[in-house]
Amino acid sequence: MTPRTRRETVAGPAGRIECAVDAPDGASLGLALACHPHPQFGGTMDNKVVQTLARAFVQTGYTCVRFNFRGIGASEGAWDEGRGELEDAQAVLDAFRTDAASAGRPYLLGGFSFGGWIAAELAHRMPETEKPARVVLVGPSSEQHALPALPAGTVIVHGESDDVVPLSATLDWARPHGLPVIVLPGVGHFFHGRISLLKAVIAQQLLDLARGS
Repeated sequence: MTPRTRRETVAGPAGRIECAVDAPDGASLGLALACHPHPQFGGTMDNKVVQTLARAFVQTGYTCVRFNFRGIGASEGAWDEGRGELEDAQAVLDAFRTDAASAGRPYLLGGFSFGGWIAAELAHRMPETEKPARVVLVGPSSEQHALPALPAGTVIVHGESDDVVPLSATLDWARPHGLPVIVLPGVGHFFHGRISLLKAVIAQQLLDLARGS
């Protein structure tokens, strides 16, 4: 993402997992994990929406870790229908939450498209005493996957003209849970031409929630 991006690998259930780490200037508030879109359709940790999510996390003071699911980039293993990919996310989260820089600090989970489902499912499965401080979902895969219930304060951003995941599917999921969805007018799934706006919206939401507004 920048010349300061640190590349690392961590042990995963299917082999080594390739990660990219970006830290804020000054002391970090905690850890943020960003999950990429569907690996069978070109999704990688270097996807521009995932990088934008990472930039928003870093801008608001968090150290962000992106990673490649198994079989993508330098990550070992092969596609596992989402089951193994969820295990990959858990392995990366566990590895970085226990290091000296993040131990005992809050953490955030975020993801785009398929990665949004992974982030939501991971948050849902965490024990009550270890839940993330915030979940951020961008164009989450709400039509192909059954997204779990998430707490108030979850940040959801969706493009009005998304032709991959219909806005209606995300609204249908969010409605019974009382979760607001931020809709960017005229924007498609990959936020072409609106990446800066996406970053600004996510960063502002995180800052507002941190201040309790």
